[in-house]
Amino acid sequence: MSRKLCQKRWLYCDMVTLQLHGKETWKEFFIYRTWQEHAKSRAKPEDFTYKEIPVEFGISLGTLEEIPPWFFPVCAVLHSHLIRGREIKKVFQSGQGCKIKLGAMTWESPVQESYIELMTTLPEMHIVITVDISSTIKLWDCHNSDALATKSIFSLCQILKAVFTKDGPIVLVGDTSGNLYIFRIPDLYPISRFNVFPYAFDELRCSPQKKSVFLNLGNPHVLTKVVYMNSLLRPSEFSAPVSTILKFPLCQGAMGSFWTPRREDRITLMSRKIFSNSTKFDTFDMKLEEIGNKVTIQGHLVASFSLQDCKEHAEWMGVSEKDTIVCSTGSSLLLFDMNGLHLQTFQYCSEQILRLWVDPVHVIVTSNDGSLDIFAWEERSPLLRKCYRLQNRRYLPPSSFITKALCDDVSIIGVMTNSPSSCYLMAYTLNS
Repeated sequence: MSRKLCQKRWLYCDMVTLQLHGKETWKEFFIYRTWQEHAKSRAKPEDFTYKEIPVEFGISLGTLEEIPPWFFPVCAVLHSHLIRGREIKKVFQSGQGCKIKLGAMTWESPVQESYIELMTTLPEMHIVITVDISSTIKLWDCHNSDALATKSIFSLCQILKAVFTKDGPIVLVGDTSGNLYIFRIPDLYPISRFNVFPYAFDELRCSPQKKSVFLNLGNPHVLTKVVYMNSLLRPSEFSAPVSTILKFPLCQGAMGSFWTPRREDRITLMSRKIFSNSTKFDTFDMKLEEIGNKVTIQGHLVASFSLQDCKEHAEWMGVSEKDTIVCSTGSSLLLFDMNGLHLQTFQYCSEQILRLWVDPVHVIVTSNDGSLDIFAWEERSPLLRKCYRLQNRRYLPPSSFITKALCDDVSIIGVMTNSPSSCYLMAYTLNS
């Protein structure tokens, strides 16, 4: 029972042994892992060690929801550091190669013929996957200088993601022609290819248990799709990938999406109504249905509401495991249940909210002054409680802002840009 509970809460327990964490039973692992998850909620600002890590490259970050494709060194550090909890020592990119130094471990790729554009990692397996501008995919194990596997596709890559599934670890690749590729790890064997849209899609989100994949083009004239993962992993059992379209009547398409944590099938989408300032939230339950010998997946609308009286647009959103929707405008943090009942408001007067990081335990608000506000989901209610603020440690010129914030059990990292050519990481790490 304890093992099933762990696997429901943290899917990667299928891949991680108890010995890795020094535990003898799944019950011990559950207690330890839960306590570790809430370590930051119990902390105070003085419990963190602050470091700034410069990043040596010269391309503007822009404003993107995900780590920018060209920001390879930061992406590598964030994935590896945040899951393994190791100290970042140094990271840099030379154009055709990269180097990652985590604690005592250093991995450096050889100089590549083409510039690296995209990367993702599976830190539990010490694996890095890269894609260069020639659309060559390479898999590295961070212990060897040569790639373990190489694969090329015809169109330019747009999205790269590596995940664990019940069938094993895989790589998902989206190209500029609207195709979704599935490759096996570690040999990059091509499992399947599916043409999702006529153009490149810019959002890919796997459900918490990796049962479904949400894909969005970010174009108001093209609808979003949810694809049943098994139909991608086992093409011999399905004549075609099983997918469905989520419709947005009189809306400009999905502007944000979030799977309900620790559930297999619930997703909430944020959209903006046409000819209106109101923001709409729709919650769907994805259900598999069998009609004859054919399996289909359908999205059933279970809740919907609009922000009618809000003077500002909702920009970022997330969902708790209790189905509380949190969204941010420039001046406030708002909480609603999935039917639109207003639960809570946190007002920001002098600062402006730039971004949100939302996970099953925390909500992190990044402000334009470089500060980070850490909130925690209440265990016995659908509300948030504010834990503390991590103040920015130095003066920021007007052109500076945090473009991304990520966190794990022991660290919070912000990606700060000072100008079109100067970037660094703000790393807050809990003292042991």
